[in-house]
Amino acid sequence: MLDVHRLRIFRSVVASGSVQAAAANLGYTPSAISQHLAALQRETGLTLLARAGRGLRPTAAGHALAAEADRVLARLGEAESLIADLRSGRTGTLSIAYFASVGAAWMPHVVRRLTTDLPGVRLDLELREHIPDNREERADVQVVVAPTGFHPGSGFTAHHLLDDPYVAVLPAGHRFAGRAEVDLVDLADERWVDNDFARGWCRSNLIEACTAAGFSPAFRVEAHDYPTALAFVGAGIGLTVLPALGAAQLPAGVTRVRVVRPTPTRSIHLVVHDAVAHTPAVRAAVTALHEAARTELSAEAGT
Repeated sequence: MLDVHRLRIFRSVVASGSVQAAAANLGYTPSAISQHLAALQRETGLTLLARAGRGLRPTAAGHALAAEADRVLARLGEAESLIADLRSGRTGTLSIAYFASVGAAWMPHVVRRLTTDLPGVRLDLELREHIPDNREERADVQVVVAPTGFHPGSGFTAHHLLDDPYVAVLPAGHRFAGRAEVDLVDLADERWVDNDFARGWCRSNLIEACTAAGFSPAFRVEAHDYPTALAFVGAGIGLTVLPALGAAQLPAGVTRVRVVRPTPTRSIHLVVHDAVAHTPAVRAAVTALHEAARTELSAEAGT
């Protein structure tokens, strides 16, 4: 295998035209330069340089190797720059998975922060409701809904972000619209809009709370997601109950009211791949997501 260091010395000799000039440029002695040239010619089995007066000129083989060395050294320089960028967090890829309501409420802040602070990092964003069983399919960072104290599996660490209480979203003219809070049981006879056709954990959590309050909600309309359900509420079709984060951006003509006795709550966690937890990009993403969670908590406290 060719010695890259010797290739660099060889290119310097070709560019400068003499051993003495190359030695001065590189900070070596002429003897050291000559030794590296002799070793390179032994490695290749080629005569690469010929005398030309007081200097040296490349042979035909030397010209060909010099041209190839330029390409090799250029690619090596690019690789070295890439490594330096990766160490400093200036480039590379960061994968982030998140669920829908986080996408609308938090991800614009997170993405803006990352693209501003680390413009060389490519973001691979994915909408995902569950943590994949296959470790290879998991993102570097994932925002998930899970029970408090859950274990994300070996090689991953979970960080609690916040507990997200549910709220009732009502048409602005509804009889409960002016209240600060409403007992869940008081909504029992209302016309309900379902907001989770997939029957996920967040919906199951709501059903369990309603059961604890002594009723089963009468879903009259099924929507596929929170924004559609909110639009149905705005059209006066009924009310919907969902986590506060899903009601962060309400359409005109609707309002939200805290649900109490009981208050369904979902826990939001951040799952980080331990192998990349130390990288600048992951650290920046974790910081940005904690900031988004604190902002959400502050907004809820002021509601």
